[in-house]
Amino acid sequence: MQSEHFIFESRDECSIIRLISADRMNRLTLARVQSLRTLMEELTEAPTTKTNCKPLIITGNDQYFSVGADLNEVAALTPVNALDFAKSGQELMTLIDNFPAPVYAAVSGYCMGGGLDLALVCDFRVCGANAVFGHRGASLGLITGWGGTQRLASFVRRGKAPQMFAGAEQLRARDALEIGLISEIATGPLRRCFDLICDRTAKLD
Repeated sequence: MQSEHFIFESRDECSIIRLISADRMNRLTLARVQSLRTLMEELTEAPTTKTNCKPLIITGNDQYFSVGADLNEVAALTPVNALDFAKSGQELMTLIDNFPAPVYAAVSGYCMGGGLDLALVCDFRVCGANAVFGHRGASLGLITGWGGTQRLASFVRRGKAPQMFAGAEQLRARDALEIGLISEIATGPLRRCFDLICDRTAKLD
């Protein structure tokens, strides 16, 4: 299954959502968020089958997981539209958070803003050595409305979450691993997530 926003692939062992965009930056526009929300609703609400009970991997490309919201789109939002955008993002994150199987984020390159929120809601985060994490909203007078502030604080050591959000600090892969933001660093994050799923399945069998 493919749309202008993602490619969805169902394998025997897992399902994969690969974010795509013409500029490869995978901005979480309102249209992309709504498209992903619809996909997650279909996966979650479908009758219990192998498809919606399989582990899920969310990934981007080798340079960008997602740079977050489109700032031009955000700047043009009215107060009413801004609330709708926040709710739509929250609903997407809740669907991922409540997914009936483990969800993995395979991160290469930039994982910023709402993209970081998306990675944080996953159960496991595996990244490449080139990964960069951050939330620059504070430097622009913005703060995430998708739950990232709360989730980050539950993963990283005391005091680091406010520093990342309020200070708009960016973290490289090694630093992200050190503070507990990610599960591990791998040469091929997507392949590593796939291997972890296969190992987990073999142990359950």
